[in-house]
Amino acid sequence: MRLQLTILLTVCLCTTTFGKGPKITDAKNADKDFAIQGEYEGTLEIDGSDQKIGVQIIALGEGKFESVGYFGGLPGAGWSGADKHGGSGEWVGDKVIFEADQVTATVHGGELTVDNDGSTLGTLKRIERKSPTLGQKPPEGAVVLFDGKSADGWKNGKVKNGSLVQGTTSDKRFQSHKLHIEFALPYQPEDRGQARGNSGIYLQGRYEVQMLDSFGLEGENNECGGIYTIKKPDVNMCLPPLQWQTYDIEFHAADFDGGKMVKKPTMTVRHNGVVIHKNVELPNSTTAAPLKPGAEPGPVYLQDHGCPVRYRNIWVVEL
Repeated sequence: MRLQLTILLTVCLCTTTFGKGPKITDAKNADKDFAIQGEYEGTLEIDGSDQKIGVQIIALGEGKFESVGYFGGLPGAGWSGADKHGGSGEWVGDKVIFEADQVTATVHGGELTVDNDGSTLGTLKRIERKSPTLGQKPPEGAVVLFDGKSADGWKNGKVKNGSLVQGTTSDKRFQSHKLHIEFALPYQPEDRGQARGNSGIYLQGRYEVQMLDSFGLEGENNECGGIYTIKKPDVNMCLPPLQWQTYDIEFHAADFDGGKMVKKPTMTVRHNGVVIHKNVELPNSTTAAPLKPGAEPGPVYLQDHGCPVRYRNIWVVEL
C-alpha cells in the first residue's frame, strides 16, 4: 500500500527553458487550472494508521498537472524534509485525476480524495497558507521604502494597482539592516524554470535572494528563496503564484580595512515566516549584480527579468 501511494504521490523537476506563455497577474484572468493548483492537507489511512499528508499541485498548462506529496505535512508545516513523492494528472470531465497502479487521486470542489482498489483512504482539503508577517507594519524608526502610494525614492520606479513593479533601485543606501518585503509571483503555467515568475531582491545591490515560481520544486540556489548561485534554501517555502509572500531578511555588511575585506557579509532569511537561511556567509556578490563588493553602502535593487512580479510593504530597519 505504501509503495502504491509512493508511486502516485516521483517529483517533477522543470527544466530551465524560456517559454512564451501568458503571464497572469489577476486570478480573474486565469484558466480553470488555476483553481486546481495549490496546497492540500489532511490525513490518509496508510498501513492501518492515519498519517498527515500535504500535497502541492502545480499547473503545467493545457490541462496538465504535477503533484508532490509530503508525508508529515506541507513544507514548513510538518514535513521532515525526507519522504516526498509525485505524479502526473489531467482533466477527466469536471475532475482532475492522478492515477498509478490501483491508486487514484481525484481533485474536485476544493478536495483531493485518494482511493486504493476501490477503498477511500481519505480526503485532503485545499488550503491557502499566509505568511505570519504578511501586512506587518514597519516599527518606529524604520525607513519606509514603499507604502503602496508612491514610487518616490526609487529610480525608474513605477506603481501599478498599488504595487511596485520591478526594474527599480532605491535611492536610499544601507549598510547592515533588516528588510521586510512582500511579493506576488505571476501565474505562468505554460512556462518553465527561470522563465516562470523570475525576479530577485539584491541587498546592497550586491547579494540576491531569488524570486521565482518554484512552487512544488526542489528548492535550488537559483529558485525561490535561493541565495543566487551561493546556497539553496533549507526548505522550499514558495507558495503558489498570485499569493502574496514575504521575505524578512537580516543582512550584516562586510567589514573592510584599508580597502581589503576582513569580514564577509552574512544573511539570515525568513521566507513566509520560516527560516530558510541562517547566518549564511556570502563569499561573493551575485553574478550581474549592479554593485561589486565594497565598503560603501548599497541600495535595494528589484530585478527585472521580464516577468510581472509585484511588490508591496517594503521597509528597512538599519542596524
